[in-house]
Amino acid sequence: MPIIQVGHLTKTFRITKKEPGLIGALKSVFVRKYDDFSAVSDVSFAIEEGELVGFIGPNGAGKTTTLKMLSGLLYPTKGTVTVAGFTPFERKNDFLKKISLVMGQKNQLWWDLPPMESFLLNKEIYQVPDTQFKTVLAELSSLMGIEDILQVQVRNLSLGQRMKCELIAQLLYSPRILFLDEPTIGLDVVMQKKLRDFIKEYNKRYNATIILTSHYMDDVKELCKRVIVIDHGTILFDGALDEVIRTYSNHKLLSIIFDTLPPIHEIKLLGNVTLHDGLQVHLEVERSKSNEVAAHILKMYSIADLNIEEPPIEEIIRSLFSQKKQRHVPA
Repeated sequence: MPIIQVGHLTKTFRITKKEPGLIGALKSVFVRKYDDFSAVSDVSFAIEEGELVGFIGPNGAGKTTTLKMLSGLLYPTKGTVTVAGFTPFERKNDFLKKISLVMGQKNQLWWDLPPMESFLLNKEIYQVPDTQFKTVLAELSSLMGIEDILQVQVRNLSLGQRMKCELIAQLLYSPRILFLDEPTIGLDVVMQKKLRDFIKEYNKRYNATIILTSHYMDDVKELCKRVIVIDHGTILFDGALDEVIRTYSNHKLLSIIFDTLPPIHEIKLLGNVTLHDGLQVHLEVERSKSNEVAAHILKMYSIADLNIEEPPIEEIIRSLFSQKKQRHVPA
């Protein structure tokens, strides 16, 4: 049985409409007008224990709203949701000890105190036994490489160090279900990589079920075999990341370094040249013809290096959104 089960989940917000200016403000005191806005509309999916799923979409797509309903912070307007056998919005203690919601733009550490003080507070809140607390803290601190900053004021830590401590604070009670909302936001490339490695290791070590939202496609590519793509509160795709690539990308990229560059017009006959820098050429060709074109180039020209690559995942996701929207445009 799936550890997370979502059926026809819908969340609608009522928004007050107000005319601009002083007159509009006065009118709204006596007569209020409302609009209903569906942040999430008829969403259904199931996630098995131990899965690490990417939940992706543009700003305002409904990702964070969905995670808040899964963690019990929001009550759904319609539909059903169960997480580890619990109804999230009932917020039972046994449920709260099994889940963790980590939001990259939110802070829970005390600014003027060292991280250890916040860790000790969470230990008491979640009633973590002393032995378990010491073992888990040592393990997580070692994985994150922050043993030397546990007694440093949070205000004196770098953004990357703070984000590591924020994540540890949420994991001290060893939750088996993680909702990670933009956990690498604002971090540099090196720190993003370290945090991804940590998430991957936590998933493997604890068989944790993880839903990850991120605008950084490197997060998704490195961590998630399955993705759920959402836009305007509706799921556009749910399946393997490889399937997204195959279905919504009709071309591949040939990265070529020539020993001697042939006339560029000959190369342009084989596909779309996206880069021409000295002896290096990037060639965009139809997916079905990529092997044929590569064989032709190797036969006809002197080549130092040639690679066949998938296009960037960002481009593929844009293509998915574009194709889905075109299908929903009325004739």
